[in-house]
Amino acid sequence: MEDDQEQRPESLLPYEEWIETALRQVVVQAINHVGVHGLPGGHHFYITFRTDHPGVVIPPRVRAQYPREMTIVLQHQFWDLQYDPENRIISVGLSFGGVGSILVIPMDSLVSFADPQIRYGLRFNPIMPDAAPEAANEAEPPAAEEQEKPSETPQVVSLDAFRRRTPPKN
Repeated sequence: MEDDQEQRPESLLPYEEWIETALRQVVVQAINHVGVHGLPGGHHFYITFRTDHPGVVIPPRVRAQYPREMTIVLQHQFWDLQYDPENRIISVGLSFGGVGSILVIPMDSLVSFADPQIRYGLRFNPIMPDAAPEAANEAEPPAAEEQEKPSETPQVVSLDAFRRRTPPKN
């Protein structure tokens, strides 16, 4: 009987995909709000994305430094933060080594989003376009960090870990 309770039947409905789509919408709403009103109080965002995702636009020297993934911090020095719903991309101005650049980040490239001020964070499975079979054969072997990753199965994100808790009153 314990085995029946431990194993969940496989769903014919893509709940995990729907949940991830809904959580990406939280990021969209945060970007839209901050793009219009700015960051309130001590709020700031960490956005991690795949730099090797098609459609990502970053300076070549930054791409060379972060060929697979990078995290940007939106806190004090950024400009023109926007979300383009038609193309599903975030664009933002940032400085790298004193040189201003506009980054373009497709929503499908997101790996994570966090607002450390309130200990809120979301993790995503980037949606990489299918590679052509020939390209897959020419790909480099996975880096050590990829080899240590668990399988790419959808994960449930518990928001309790990021919620601020008030200590019990004695």
